Amino acid sequence: MRDRSTELLSPPGDFHDLETLIRGRIRDVIVEILDEELGSGLGAASHERVADRRGYRHGHRPARKLQTSFGPVPVEVPRGRVKTETGTKEFESQVVRRYERRTRRLDAAVLTSYLAGTNTRKVKLALRPLVEGTALSRSAVSRLVKRLEGLFETWRGRDLSQDGYVILVLDAIRVPVRLARRVVKVPVQTVIGVKATGEKELLELRLSPSESLKSWEGVIEGLARRNLAAPRLVMLDGNAGLIRSVREGWPEARIQRCTKHKQENLLAKAPKHCHAELKRDYGAISHAEDREGAEKAYEAFCRKWAKLVPEVVTSLQEAGSDLLTFYDFPSEMWKSLRTTNLIERVNEEFRRRVKTQGSFPTEGAALTLLFGLFASGTIRLRKIDGYQRLGEVLAGAERRSA
Repeated sequence: MRDRSTELLSPPGDFHDLETLIRGRIRDVIVEILDEELGSGLGAASHERVADRRGYRHGHRPARKLQTSFGPVPVEVPRGRVKTETGTKEFESQVVRRYERRTRRLDAAVLTSYLAGTNTRKVKLALRPLVEGTALSRSAVSRLVKRLEGLFETWRGRDLSQDGYVILVLDAIRVPVRLARRVVKVPVQTVIGVKATGEKELLELRLSPSESLKSWEGVIEGLARRNLAAPRLVMLDGNAGLIRSVREGWPEARIQRCTKHKQENLLAKAPKHCHAELKRDYGAISHAEDREGAEKAYEAFCRKWAKLVPEVVTSLQEAGSDLLTFYDFPSEMWKSLRTTNLIERVNEEFRRRVKTQGSFPTEGAALTLLFGLFASGTIRLRKIDGYQRLGEVLAGAERRSA
């Protein structure tokens, strides 16, 4: 009996290969579609006599091999001259564009593989049945990435007034970029917004030389220029410049400091032998049943650890009540609000992709690739926990403002 794995890996005979049979019909379908498209543009089908036709056919472009999701297909694109108010012009197909060698679906497959961290050689190997007979070079992938640059510029300049964002999460990740003939790690500042429907959306990617107050002020000012309304809650880590810029830029917004980041700060100031005890006492604050219980645990923590490791208490008090803001929101949302994990998961995907890249040749290349991870669907964001109660958050905020 033939081994199943051998059967899967070996190319079948033409007659029994469903994809080969389909490929043989694809050319006829493409020809029919192109003929209908040209007929629509000219206002008349082939050999049809009508009084209001807008032009005439004149042959075909030389046949070329078009790479499709069913493999390579030879295609001749029909030509036509279309009448305009100023004269005539050559008809341009939108189905098979001029000089196009691959369908947009196949381009998307190639680009998605690249964005996921697969190098050009492996992309070509994986898609060999679909790209046989043509070159899939580094420059071909580069041209696809180039298309993302225009999309990125449009995306980062879009108006944000239409979608209300209840919560914002701000953070930065350092990526290696070649600047002034040296590869240095620079922060990419990231902003994710949570809509009233619970959906998360990437709002900004910005590369800056540092995470200073000025650089974060630039992020907030940029969002304001795009008409982003002040959020109800801002989630962030302990970066001093970020915290100050948020307080000054959105004075009405509540701040939630990441409880996970603060725990790491506390552990860094305590001897290793007491880490387990410190985690337990800190957990009583960050995982209390309600705010009242959290405040009591906070006070008990300070009394105990002021005697054991005073620096731990100093670090805890630096964050103050900003560690407990999430308790003022519906309990179904606490898991999502007590930490910045939702943006940390995005950063982890960034790190994974950057690791395969090594370094970026320019700032624009770094931002475009990271944006591409979202645009291609490589990174997907699920709704925030307890999103069904975000309406109550908005209603409560409106009552307070009234």
